[in-house]
Amino acid sequence: MRVVIAGGHGKIALELERLIAARGDSATALVRNPDHFSDVWTAGAVPVHCDLEAADVAAVAEYLTGAGAAVFAAGAGPGSGPDRKGTVDRDAAALFAAAAEQAGVRRFVQISSTGIDKADDPSVSPEFAVYLKAKGAAEEDLRARDLDWTILRPGALTDDPATGRVELAEKVIRGSIPRADVAAVVLALIDRPETVGKTLEVISGDAPI
Repeated sequence: MRVVIAGGHGKIALELERLIAARGDSATALVRNPDHFSDVWTAGAVPVHCDLEAADVAAVAEYLTGAGAAVFAAGAGPGSGPDRKGTVDRDAAALFAAAAEQAGVRRFVQISSTGIDKADDPSVSPEFAVYLKAKGAAEEDLRARDLDWTILRPGALTDDPATGRVELAEKVIRGSIPRADVAAVVLALIDRPETVGKTLEVISGDAPI
């Protein structure tokens, strides 16, 4: 199976690419900056130059054609400003999902964030609120599409080594999780058709992935 990953140079994406390669499948990584191609090759994936903030649906659909699954792992990142949170976390997610529809790639996993329902909480910083609202809008867009989608909301992300154990549910308490474990959960979700149409939250826990 070939998996196409948007945000292919992100930390979760690189972990996911290593896992995909290790099990004998292939990954195509959409990467905005060609300088990052070597990291993607090292992770075992094939990089292609695609800036989702500038591309159109038809162009992205060409990269997706023939794939078995699509994963949206892109994000504007900390310090990127409110505009890019809109153009990446919201708009690029919608464009990638539309491209998957056009290419006939039904299985779609979108990495979102816990705390979506706290976007209007006064305790949330204005910058983080913009991020949560962008992620929330991307979720709503995906739910309306004719795709076999699953939305995964990780807790606070860390660069700690993978534990292989998580808590995965429709709602979890606040917590953190290594990016490597998020990647492993994403790969497991791709293979589990019973998770289609579900929005799941994940943090570190006791259940083996």
